[in-house]
Amino acid sequence: MPRPGIVIPFTHDNQVVGHTTRFLDDRTPKYIQDIQHGYVFGTDLQGADWQYAIVMEGVFDALSINGLAVLHAEINDAQVRLIRSLGREIIVVPDQDEAGMKLVDRAVELGWAVSMPVWPEGIKDVNDAVIKFGKLGALITIMQAKETSRIKIELRKKQLIKGFKS
Repeated sequence: MPRPGIVIPFTHDNQVVGHTTRFLDDRTPKYIQDIQHGYVFGTDLQGADWQYAIVMEGVFDALSINGLAVLHAEINDAQVRLIRSLGREIIVVPDQDEAGMKLVDRAVELGWAVSMPVWPEGIKDVNDAVIKFGKLGALITIMQAKETSRIKIELRKKQLIKGFKS
């Protein structure tokens, strides 16, 4: 019997270049992906006149707010070039877990803005926030928490890490 799952195509310039399958049961692996190095999900979802590119880890996060997903907790150099080519202010919104903090470090290294909203317990990522607050509500919390100060980003990161350990 096939495992229940959702298949999401990966597109670039409106051409299918790969896919991810997210299985809906508890077995592993949870995801199976056919992905090219340097791929960024969601570039085809971006509006031509948008001011911001919101970068997250996961496909469902990106789909929920028409953002970009790097598909893991790291951003490689090819992805950096592709994201920068959009010509927008870049805001990275990490998952609020230990792995997500690697994304924060890379964003700071690149000089990109970071948003780590203060969300209620149980909200770990953008998709969770959209489920709780709706798309507009989640976007408002992201924009209100947008930060470019390295010191303020590090302080917020330390707060989150402290919360992971308690």
